[in-house]
Amino acid sequence: MEPVVGVGPWPGPWPDDPRYDPDLLREGDRRNVVDRYRYWRVEAIVADLDTRRHPLHVAIENWEHDLNIGSVVRTANAFNVAGVHVVGRRRWNRRGAMVTDRYLHVQHHPDAAALVEWAGAAGVPLVGVDNLPGSLPLETYDLPRECVMVFGQEGPGLSEPVRQACSVVLSIAQFGSTRSINAGAAAAIAMHAWVRAHA
Repeated sequence: MEPVVGVGPWPGPWPDDPRYDPDLLREGDRRNVVDRYRYWRVEAIVADLDTRRHPLHVAIENWEHDLNIGSVVRTANAFNVAGVHVVGRRRWNRRGAMVTDRYLHVQHHPDAAALVEWAGAAGVPLVGVDNLPGSLPLETYDLPRECVMVFGQEGPGLSEPVRQACSVVLSIAQFGSTRSINAGAAAAIAMHAWVRAHA
C-alpha cells in the first residue's frame, strides 16, 4: 500500500482565518509543505515567506534546457531565498522543482546583460560559482550577505558574459577524479555555505 502523504480533511469546525483554503480544508492537504502551512492558500504561504526571506538571490543560465534548474529551484525554496533568476530560455523543466516554484519569486532575464542590469539596479553583486582557473575557494571566502549566486549550465559552466560580470568566481573543493560536480548539487552546497555564514 502506498504511504499517505499529508493530512486528510480538517476535523471539526473550520478555522475562521482567510489564510486557509476551503478546498484543502474539505479534501485534505497532500502537498509537500511544512506543518505550519497545512491547509493554507498558496498566496498566504508566499506572503508569510516574504516576511522572512533571506537577501540571497540565485541565478542559473538556461541555454539548452538544463534539467538541473528544477533542482536548483527546489533547493532555493528550502533556503527561502529572495528570488530565483533564470537567464536565457524562458521555458525550463519544472518537474524537478516539485511545484516549489509557486512559493518563490522566479524572474526571467533573456540574457546576461539583462541580469547584470537588474543586479546593478538592485545593488547586489553577482557571485559566480564554477571551478574555473583563478577561482577562489568557496570554503574560505567571506560571502556577502546580499548577493546573487550565479550558476552556469551543466557542462559548459558559466558563460563568458556572466563570468565577466561577476565580482568574484568561487569554486567548490573536490577530491575525486571527476572534473566537476552536478550543477544542482553545486548550487545546494553554495547556498548552504551562504546559510552557514548569514542565516
